Amino acid sequence: MLQVNKPKSEINRELIEFEGPASQTLTSYLDIVRRQFPTMIAIISACLILALLYLFTAAPQFTSTATMVIDTRKVQLFQQQSVLGDIAIDSATVETQVEILKSENISLAVVRDLHLIDDPEFTGSGGGVLGAMIGSFTGLFSSGYAISEFELTRKALQRFERSRTVKRLGLTYVMEIGFTSRDPAKAARIANAIADAYIVDQLEAKYQATRRASVWLQDRIKELRTQASAAQRAVVDFKTANNIVDTGGRLMNEQQLAEVNSQLIMAHAATAEAKARLDRMNEILKQEVPDANVADALKNDTIVKLRAQYVDMASKESIWAMKYGSDHLAAVNLRRQMAEIKKNITDELKRIQESYKSDHDIAVTREESIKSSLANVVSESQLTNQAQVQLRELESNAQSYQAMYDNFLQRYMESVQQQSFPITEARVISAATTPLGKSSPRSMVILGAALLGGLMLSFGAAMARELTDKVFRTTGQVEEVLGTNCIAILPALDGAAAPSFLPGKLGKKTDDPQRNLLRYVVDTPLSRFAEAVRSLKVAVDLNSIVRENRTLAVTSTLPSEGKSTLSSNLAQLMAHSGARVILVDADLRNPSLSRALLPNAEIGLVDVIAQKANLEDALTVDPETKLAILPAGKTSKLLHTNEILASKAMHALITQLRSKFDYVVLDMPPMAPVVDVRVTSSLVDSYIFVVEWGKTKMDVVKHNLRSAPEIQDKLLGVVLNKADTKLLSRYESYHGRYYYQKYYARYGYVE
Repeated sequence: MLQVNKPKSEINRELIEFEGPASQTLTSYLDIVRRQFPTMIAIISACLILALLYLFTAAPQFTSTATMVIDTRKVQLFQQQSVLGDIAIDSATVETQVEILKSENISLAVVRDLHLIDDPEFTGSGGGVLGAMIGSFTGLFSSGYAISEFELTRKALQRFERSRTVKRLGLTYVMEIGFTSRDPAKAARIANAIADAYIVDQLEAKYQATRRASVWLQDRIKELRTQASAAQRAVVDFKTANNIVDTGGRLMNEQQLAEVNSQLIMAHAATAEAKARLDRMNEILKQEVPDANVADALKNDTIVKLRAQYVDMASKESIWAMKYGSDHLAAVNLRRQMAEIKKNITDELKRIQESYKSDHDIAVTREESIKSSLANVVSESQLTNQAQVQLRELESNAQSYQAMYDNFLQRYMESVQQQSFPITEARVISAATTPLGKSSPRSMVILGAALLGGLMLSFGAAMARELTDKVFRTTGQVEEVLGTNCIAILPALDGAAAPSFLPGKLGKKTDDPQRNLLRYVVDTPLSRFAEAVRSLKVAVDLNSIVRENRTLAVTSTLPSEGKSTLSSNLAQLMAHSGARVILVDADLRNPSLSRALLPNAEIGLVDVIAQKANLEDALTVDPETKLAILPAGKTSKLLHTNEILASKAMHALITQLRSKFDYVVLDMPPMAPVVDVRVTSSLVDSYIFVVEWGKTKMDVVKHNLRSAPEIQDKLLGVVLNKADTKLLSRYESYHGRYYYQKYYARYGYVE
């Protein structure tokens, strides 16, 4: 509170423009709702009223639904394969059936069967008040000619398709058919008619396709019967001409070739096996002593025993050599015995190798013999194969014709059965019934949507109002945008305060509202306005601890912001508390304070500065508060008022006033229209800047303060004037009326 004058750098820095709390915390959003609550309530109420009007004017609609399933199970009697080759039911097939249900062919069938072109609901105007209004409006532009049956059908079809719904239930094979109408019984009847029309359409499509297939099959069967007979006769004639005789379905040279080929395969396998044993033995001979796995694989007892002896002696030799040295006689004897055993093992392996080599040679000889026999059989079969190739071709043709004939004959019999007993995969599992309640308009849904839309629209409007509200309404805005303290917020006065006395004319009352406002703190000392002026007086006194603060200048940005009212009430309050105070009207361009307080004054500040009158003669004292008032005087012909305020005579006058009074309150002109305030910086201890609450633009105030650094250096703070206390409580609850009225209730005071 002591440091009320902010450094110039805090105001001159590039401050971020005040913006709405769209990106701030939840508390900021709640503050927006509180401030814009009436606007939001109005928008929400309008949305709800529109929703209620719609509910009262819209015709009720009833929706009835039927469910149909595509059933892959058929009656056992009809499970034979269809002539058309029924496609397996999958997800795409179900979706295809849904689109068929939505097709114009099904819709036209229902329209014709139920004679919907004669129903006013489908060919007349829409239902309800809205429908009647729309029908009347469109009737104004109609030419009046008679509508043809085709146009009536297309119009009925359009409304029919708008009221019909077909959808698949999840991933099942079930389809839901719904229809909405103003008549609940009609809705059920049309929904069932759609299902029936779909089933009839499917049956008719299958019947027509089967009938066309049967006619085509009859002609094709005749051709296939002739072709099959000719092919079989050709096979018999060819065998007779080439003396081809088969035994058990195979020719004799084919059997002989197969047997020789089988023997060759076995001989080749035996040769490979002998070769593998011989190669393995050659690898074993490269080892000094075969390991245990090799010995076991050969299954030779001699090698197994010799290897065991060798391992035992090697172990003993290692022990003796470690214990007595490698040159010890016992170690040498053991190594000699080990060498002898190794030689015996090698000899035994070579004997086995010779045996394997002999087996391999025998296998190779046998394989070559079989290959020679095979070559002979192949050469003999080549002569027969040439005729056999042509025979196979003839037999293949005969078999193909016969198979085609049998297949087409079977299909023809099936088509005859399907013409007699047509079936379809679709069936109704739940027929549509008359609905008991309306489906639209849904009152709760529409009201909920209207409420939600109203909330969103109202919040958007509230945000827009906040973002475009570039005026001062809170102390936080003043501190953030201007970088200075907001000393007080003065409520707006209605001007109808209790009548006051005209200064200098004791006992003479006046009903002038302007004069009443200028001494409002005296007439209503327990008002909130008076309390706010007291807080300003406290700020002035506390600032005096830091520096001398006796000459106070009250100014504003624009005219009519209430600076004169504040300067008069501040001076009245100081004087009423016992201090010696003088109120000087220094607004030489527009001395509104002088006109309101002393309209008949002949001399004033201008005359005192020009030394045409004495100070004592120009002063007027309020008999109640003892406040001395120095009016501006005759200022109508003054051109350079700033020169007067910056003159040495003005300095001398202020010095004289400081010596006679405790406080000198100067009512200065506004800063935006004139430059008079800037020339008084050397005369004034502190400036009080008045800003009209909720009206003066932020950028205007910032611009004027930035362009006057000498005013910023001595700025005591900002006073927000003419605040709407009811509206202010939405921005800052602690500035509302409630606390003041509660505290002063015991005095019987209500503002």
